[in-house]
Amino acid sequence: MLRTPGLNSVIHFTFASAALLCAVLPHSGAAQDIPVFKSETRLIDSTISVHDPSGGLVLDLTKDDFAILEDGIPQSIRYFSRAEDLPLSIGLIVDVSGSQEKFPKEHERDIADFLHQTLEPRDSAFALCFGNHLRLVSDWSSDQPAILAALRSFDKGQRDFPQIGPKEGRDLGTALNDAVYFATTEKMTGIQHRRKVLVVFSDGQENSSEHDLIDTIEAAQNNDVLVYAIRYTELDHGKMNARDRYGMRELDHLTAQTGGKSYDSHAMKVNQAFTEISGELRSLYAVGYHSTNLTNDGEFRKVVIQTHRKGIVLRARAGYYAR
Repeated sequence: MLRTPGLNSVIHFTFASAALLCAVLPHSGAAQDIPVFKSETRLIDSTISVHDPSGGLVLDLTKDDFAILEDGIPQSIRYFSRAEDLPLSIGLIVDVSGSQEKFPKEHERDIADFLHQTLEPRDSAFALCFGNHLRLVSDWSSDQPAILAALRSFDKGQRDFPQIGPKEGRDLGTALNDAVYFATTEKMTGIQHRRKVLVVFSDGQENSSEHDLIDTIEAAQNNDVLVYAIRYTELDHGKMNARDRYGMRELDHLTAQTGGKSYDSHAMKVNQAFTEISGELRSLYAVGYHSTNLTNDGEFRKVVIQTHRKGIVLRARAGYYAR
C-alpha cells in the first residue's frame, strides 16, 4: 500500500539493478566448466526538495544532514549532490475534456508563464492534450513559441496530432491516469542525467483510463518523474461538488506520492505557484544508496529520508517497487 510522507520525511525513489559477476577459474578445463557466481545490488536514487518552516528553500544541507531508512532499516548514503545543474525534461499534460472547456485561455496563459519562468535553452518540453484521446501536440522542444503555437492550434480545432498509448475506443470521458502513465512510460523512460517533471493542468476528474491511480503513481516513481499539478475547477456558487472533491484528492495523492505538489488556481495566483515550482526544480538535492534488501519480489519498499536539522520539511517520492 502507498503511504503519504510525514512532515519531516521524504520518500521518493526509483531503482536500477546491476549484476556483478565473479568467475572462479579452475586449474584446467573447458570454458563451459567455469562456475559463475552472481550477486545483485539495487541502486536507489532520489531527488529531494527541502523547505524551512516558512516554506523557503533550504540550500545549505550536506550529506551528513541526511539519514535514510528503507522499510525501517538504516541505509548507507553512497552518493550525494545538488541537482540544480541538471537540465530539465518537462511534460505539459493539459486536460481538454468537457469539464475544462471554460479554461483553455487560462491554460494557454499559464503555460506561457510557466515556460517563461522555467524553460532554459538547455531544457526541453513536450505538450500532451488529453480528454478521451491522448494527443502529442508538441514533441520535445526548447522553442517556447512553437510549443504555445501547437497548443493554440489544438484549441482552434486541429486534431491531426499523433496519439500516444494504445488506440482505445473511448467515445467520451477523461483519461487522466492514462495521460500521465503513457507520458511517463513513452516519453520519460530511458532519459538520464536530467530532472524529469510532469506538470498537469486539470481538475483531476478521471473516468475512462485503462490504468488506475496506483499504476500511474508506480510508473512515475519507477521512472524518477516528479509530478506537479495546477487544478482548475468550475465551481458552483463558489463550492465544489463530489466529483470536484474526488479530482482534488486524485491530484493531491498523485503529486504527493511522486514528490511534487498540487496547487489550486482558485486559492492562489498561478504565477506564484510557478515561481515555487521553478525554484524547487533548480534547488533539489540528489541522494542514492544500495539497498540492503536484494529480493526482487515486486513489493513496495517504503523509504524515509530524515534530516538532523530541526523544523526542516523534506518532500520527495514515497518509495519504489522491487521489480
